[in-house]
Amino acid sequence: MNNLIICIGRQLGSGGCEIARMLAEEFNCKFYDSELINMAAERSGFSPSIFKSQDESHGILKSILDGFSGRLGRMSENFYDNSISQESLFQIQSEAIFKAAKEEDCVFVGRCADYILRKHEMLFSVFITANDTERRKVVANRMGCDEDVAAKYIAKKERQRADYYNYYTSKKWGAAESYDMCINSSLLGREHTAKLIAKVIRERFQL
Repeated sequence: MNNLIICIGRQLGSGGCEIARMLAEEFNCKFYDSELINMAAERSGFSPSIFKSQDESHGILKSILDGFSGRLGRMSENFYDNSISQESLFQIQSEAIFKAAKEEDCVFVGRCADYILRKHEMLFSVFITANDTERRKVVANRMGCDEDVAAKYIAKKERQRADYYNYYTSKKWGAAESYDMCINSSLLGREHTAKLIAKVIRERFQL
């Protein structure tokens, strides 16, 4: 596969998704974030709600009796508890990522796409961070809460992301050695951060 694939890991409140969208526009790539959930659900026949409930969070699925599509029919609660694991959902989502990467240039946000596509010839992975104070303000504004609540929410969500990434990739989420590039978006702002990443990608692949 010789499509351009950009994989973005990000801290909460760092502007990672916004920067990823800028890169997708810059390189005329298909953007995948929550869209991957719908792709995986369509591919498997499961309801998107099942994937959303476990999105970037490792653990065995609980019983979700209303989550499956009609074509699967009604199954026993024992099946939900023992057969449909997070690993099964990860495999389905991985197949959706492979399919998308094979068909066109893509920007993927999270979901271990950098590891899933690690053998892809034109893969570039980036981890985006930002200053803690800025991230707290961004998340507090988004959630409509104070910064102390935002800080607790950030800590919880990032533990989940780290557990998910570390479990499936055998790498360390957010560690420099896990990515081609790590950058603090607070230094240049989101727009200029995207431009810098784009410049590095062009030089890396001679685009």
